[in-house]
Amino acid sequence: MSTPALTAWHDQNRRRTTEAIRTFGCSNTYVSDDADCPCCALEGNRAQRRAAGARGRRKAPKPPFCYTTGLFGVGHPELVVFSLGPDASSALLNSLAHRVLHGHDLTPGDEVPTDEPSRRILVEELPNPGQIVLAANDYYDRPASHSVPAFQLTWSDALGRFPWEAGYSGGAQPRPGTFKA
Repeated sequence: MSTPALTAWHDQNRRRTTEAIRTFGCSNTYVSDDADCPCCALEGNRAQRRAAGARGRRKAPKPPFCYTTGLFGVGHPELVVFSLGPDASSALLNSLAHRVLHGHDLTPGDEVPTDEPSRRILVEELPNPGQIVLAANDYYDRPASHSVPAFQLTWSDALGRFPWEAGYSGGAQPRPGTFKA
């Protein structure tokens, strides 16, 4: 059920997203279970209480993730990255969005160089974007079953190892298709 306040919030959010896309080429959405984040503390505490369940057990926290909204508007899949902080996520997504907006399409299997020689970014097809890029689907008025497409950016640790390689020491990055928001 929609209320006037909810409608107003939705309209303002759409306006902010549109302004970010016009100004920067995309808008980034960062999602985290971290209740210590000042902007998420109240909602995080509510989510933790809901997750506590009937017997007081807490669900395991999900890794944070960040994704773009706006690349679909220029004919490119949105981009998703896991387990980087808000600043690092936005820096990576903004850098790659800039490349896309200047004619460099990313495709699954691409290894994208970074400023750090030992770090690598692998572009992978995300088979279930409708369960992850919720704000992008909302912006483009797409149901989850007909989601905007998205690529997952999997990053290597400081020694160049990906999550499936022995000795990987980076953050938790679920394999494409195994995670939902």
